[in-house]
Amino acid sequence: VPEDELSRSSHSNPGKSLVNGIKTNPASNSPKSSLSVPVGPPVYVDLAYIPNHCSGKNTDPEFFKRVRASYYVVSGNDAANGEPSRAVLDALLEGKSQWGENLQVTLIPTHDTEVTREWYQQTHEKQQELNIMVLASSSTVVMQDESFPACKIEF
Repeated sequence: VPEDELSRSSHSNPGKSLVNGIKTNPASNSPKSSLSVPVGPPVYVDLAYIPNHCSGKNTDPEFFKRVRASYYVVSGNDAANGEPSRAVLDALLEGKSQWGENLQVTLIPTHDTEVTREWYQQTHEKQQELNIMVLASSSTVVMQDESFPACKIEF
């Protein structure tokens, strides 16, 4: 948003104000709507951990538009708290569809959950269209008395 437009919108909306050049809405309790992220170029990284165990509380399509990773780790395994969130997995599809370039993306779930399985099956065609691959673990790591699935990633 051009600076003059930002200034006009804050003057025409007395309920909103500027804090450090960022529009805020003091009447809102939602963290998403109380702070607008300044427009900027996307950040490209090799690996990104989806925040908050892939919970919908902090991650939306804007995250995936701005943080463009070759690999995203989905670590949620708490259905009672909505982790992983179907909305976040859908946000990956929405955000990636707006990249304008068809870079390969690999999604790495650390747990086999019903949400992840259903999302994978229901959106498989869209995943292929967007060049998104879901990496299933076929290896097991054994440490002391525990064993758990693992993935090896090479850069």
